[in-house]
Amino acid sequence: MNNTKRSTSITDQQRLYFSLWFTMLFLISIWGVFLIDKAFDLNLTYYGNRPRELRGLKGIFTYPFLHGGWSHIWNNTASFFVLNSLLFYFYRSLALRVWFIMFITSGILLWLFGGTGNHIGASGMIYGLASFLFLSGIVRKNLLLLRVTLLVVFLYGGMVWLMLPIKEHVSWEGHLAGAFCGAALAFFYRNRGPKNPIYKYEISEAAHEDLPEWWMRGNPNHPDTIAQRRKDEQELALKMKQNESHKDDATDIHSHLGAENITYHWIPTTPKKNKLKDD
Repeated sequence: MNNTKRSTSITDQQRLYFSLWFTMLFLISIWGVFLIDKAFDLNLTYYGNRPRELRGLKGIFTYPFLHGGWSHIWNNTASFFVLNSLLFYFYRSLALRVWFIMFITSGILLWLFGGTGNHIGASGMIYGLASFLFLSGIVRKNLLLLRVTLLVVFLYGGMVWLMLPIKEHVSWEGHLAGAFCGAALAFFYRNRGPKNPIYKYEISEAAHEDLPEWWMRGNPNHPDTIAQRRKDEQELALKMKQNESHKDDATDIHSHLGAENITYHWIPTTPKKNKLKDD
């Protein structure tokens, strides 16, 4: 029983491993494609996202893996490593679905509304991750996730200017498409995923209130959870005893009334005649 409970609790080390594993998997993929392209001169950038062109449809799935040069891929690598790790660490239960929806929808939006040309690079995903992490902490009003929001603003606040057409040869449409998808997903999943943590001072101030069930499931071995479970069991046992005692009392009353089964008969009486007195 205890082993089952322990297996449902996710440790910080497991969260870190999960976030780094998926992040490095994607980075190894884009670097592998880039190095193979450079080594064999395959010109893989031809398969980028070309808006409203049939030959560019495949680019919806391929353009994040393609990069034009060393500076391009390195800048995207550093930003993606930080933002994607934050997503998979703090939003573990939502990370995969958010990532894949963002990957597909940002490419589709770019193909539909992007400017003419060949769009390549993972910057659309980076803007989507930054937008999701920024807005999700705000709409959830979660103190821990608000810290993530502030970190994103501090590190990548200047990226907002590259969503405007102010620099040549920069896919600002791809940046805008990714940011829009990230914002939409932040609002769509605002009631799912991580919940507000309960701190010790909050528990002490509201000691008379029961702990939330979701928190106890996530922390099955916490002393407060064990105490709450024991309290619930005692209250349930007390309720069952009270119900049994009420049933016994009702049975005693019924049997007592049955023992004193008295039948009352009504016997009519003849009315008395009034005697008249002579004067």
